[in-house]
Amino acid sequence: MTDDHILRNRKVWDGQADRFAAPGRRGWSDDDPHWGIWRIPETELKVLPDVTGRDVLEAGCGTAYWASWLIRRGARVVGLDNSSRQLATARELRDEHGVHLPLVQADAERLPFADRSFDVVFSEYGASLWCDPHRWIPEAARVLRPDGDLIFLSTSPLLTMCLPDEGKVDERLKRPLFGLHHIDWADDDSTEFQLPHGEMIRLLIGCGFEVTNLIEIQAPEDADPGWFDHLDADWAHMWPIEEIWRARRV
Repeated sequence: MTDDHILRNRKVWDGQADRFAAPGRRGWSDDDPHWGIWRIPETELKVLPDVTGRDVLEAGCGTAYWASWLIRRGARVVGLDNSSRQLATARELRDEHGVHLPLVQADAERLPFADRSFDVVFSEYGASLWCDPHRWIPEAARVLRPDGDLIFLSTSPLLTMCLPDEGKVDERLKRPLFGLHHIDWADDDSTEFQLPHGEMIRLLIGCGFEVTNLIEIQAPEDADPGWFDHLDADWAHMWPIEEIWRARRV
């Protein structure tokens, strides 16, 4: 595995930025946070700590709608992303809404911040999916203060194991759990990262974290995967497509 995944993923997300501009705008207009593809309300999942007055880094912020929600909850937020075109949308929305939100183009595997700069590192389908966990999680640990929170949402290992190289997820395993680390997708030349739960727990502990929560998300009855045509709502009623981790820096 070499660093070319950073450049390839940047190219993919620069190319998809227009597609995500409208959902980002809707997110900025929403009053309440919601999680993932199924838009599960934070009021239901109750993942977030009190962020009032805390310094938060959103690692892989995209259009920065989560950053906007955290700001409205009293946080001081910095948004970081690998894609200049995603950040262009974030800047436009930030300026429209008149909020203070520094935005930085950088790679979450090499964070351009000093040690102990933040109280929370957050990622929803940002660094948590598109960066090597053996690099971005140690970086998150480095920039977090003691008792800081690492919170991230990504796809589940089970989805990754049941997702074929082409087509829709089904009930058969397509790839092994052992050795699971990165998946190179031929259709758009992107690379996603995924670890088995045991390896993720060992990585977090080894980086100085205490795991405090793991939520495997069940799709609601009215779930609609929208344009994500490789997903299936019936499948997601039975098995998690997404999961949220929370860990404390000790």
